Amino acid sequence: MNPILVNVLRGGAIESDHCGAVAVLDADGGVLASLGDIDRPIFPRSAVKVLQALPLVASGAADRLGLTDAELALACASHNGEALHARTAAQMLAKAGLDVSALECGTHWPYLDTASRALAAQGREPDALNNNCSGKHAGFLCLACALHGGAGGLNLRQYVRGYVKPEHPVMREVSAALQAATGHDLRNTLQGIDGCSIPTYAIPLRNLAQAFARVGTGIGLSAGHAAAAKRLRAAVASAPFMVAGTRRFDTRVMERLGERVFCKVGAEGVFCAALPERGLGVAIKIDDGNNARACEVVMAAAIEAFVALDDADATFMRSLSDAPITNWNGIEVGRLQATPIVRGLRLAAGVG
Repeated sequence: MNPILVNVLRGGAIESDHCGAVAVLDADGGVLASLGDIDRPIFPRSAVKVLQALPLVASGAADRLGLTDAELALACASHNGEALHARTAAQMLAKAGLDVSALECGTHWPYLDTASRALAAQGREPDALNNNCSGKHAGFLCLACALHGGAGGLNLRQYVRGYVKPEHPVMREVSAALQAATGHDLRNTLQGIDGCSIPTYAIPLRNLAQAFARVGTGIGLSAGHAAAAKRLRAAVASAPFMVAGTRRFDTRVMERLGERVFCKVGAEGVFCAALPERGLGVAIKIDDGNNARACEVVMAAAIEAFVALDDADATFMRSLSDAPITNWNGIEVGRLQATPIVRGLRLAAGVG
């Protein structure tokens, strides 16, 4: 059984807790620290979007279409569906000669309540641009444009149809990049369908953490993918709002710490990060799938443990790893806290 990583406190007592596993590796596969079972394959979901975006840059599509930092950041995003996110996804599609009708990610209301209310106040329904994965899918379609050899036209529309299927050339490129970065054989692992309809493959935390160390250093990646990873990290540091949005952990942390951290949440309690200055990758899985509370607390504690922080940055990160719980009246009623075993990751890694 995996250890308890997060306690939920109320009235000075533990009301509930969250178990899980954590892997911290370098790009050569060395394990600096681990908690729980890091060899059980898990579905990383949206945590690996930066790996899925590598072919977009490595193929030359990003350059040929003139994608901006904001657009490249959106290709790595699970965004709130705010107006700027939707507009940016539309701009990416337009550069490829396509529009919202080409997206196969599905439609849902924006994650951010104020964005949903703004749409409703205008008498509008959401479309696929508001889907949290629209930037990733717009990136896939830009890659399709490059693979097809040009932009726009009926032939391109016919070519991109069904791009979410595992056998489509776009998804074969994306899956190949994921396999190369993680070193995990995707042909012989569990395969599912993600919320946005693309394949998702079960990969151990050990491999995911190593892949993110590779993203942060370029070590172990092909020259094209190493250059792509560096460019994507710089784009996200330049436009962190695009990766998540208002009030979101990923945006807040990367706005604060810049290129020192690239972090990306995935569904069902998965979180991955590259820590380039340390040459490390972090991969987390919360057993009960808790994202907004437990997963963020553990990632915040891992960043505290392995990133050099000044007093102000350390205080900011501690507010996320030892976080107040407030009720609807704004009264603090409890706390979310990383457990001592998580706080001990730094010592377990032999970091002074």
